[in-house]
Amino acid sequence: MHGAPQSPELRVLLTRERIQARVAQMAADISRDYADQSVVLVGVLKGAAIFLSDLARQIQLDATFDFISVSSYGSGKQSSGEVRLNKDVDQSMANKNIILVEDILDTGLTLQFLRRLFLNRAPRSVKIAALLDKKSRRTEPVEADYVGFVIPDEFVVGYGLDYNERYRNLPDICILPPEMQ
Repeated sequence: MHGAPQSPELRVLLTRERIQARVAQMAADISRDYADQSVVLVGVLKGAAIFLSDLARQIQLDATFDFISVSSYGSGKQSSGEVRLNKDVDQSMANKNIILVEDILDTGLTLQFLRRLFLNRAPRSVKIAALLDKKSRRTEPVEADYVGFVIPDEFVVGYGLDYNERYRNLPDICILPPEMQ
């Protein structure tokens, strides 16, 4: 495999080719839905940075970017349900078409928090684009408007997703086996 070095224990779930094809389709859907309008892509740091970059280059609209960072607290892989804003966007969101760009929709806690935050800022619209959707883990009533792939309840890394900040640079999305977590 060319590109980033990969541990032999990692199993590829989604190849870079499948990811690129699906991101292009998502961008076409967004371009169609917002024809003749502008959008603000708000990437949720750090995981969505690569996805946002690829998605933005495929969108055929007047599109600007901004970034937001949040954290949820808890022990290990379990969230406490409390989400904290670490870095807010740099521009007003009033009367704008906002697309929250997230790497993975899991429990829904983060995106529920973000959707509420942005709806309180008088936008024209707020939609969610999630590359991955782990529907089996949902605890909050949140659905993405644009979904790349519905995936099983596995711990995934690559294409921006990390484990302790590692593996973000892998070009494929891989399953991290429990013994490596």
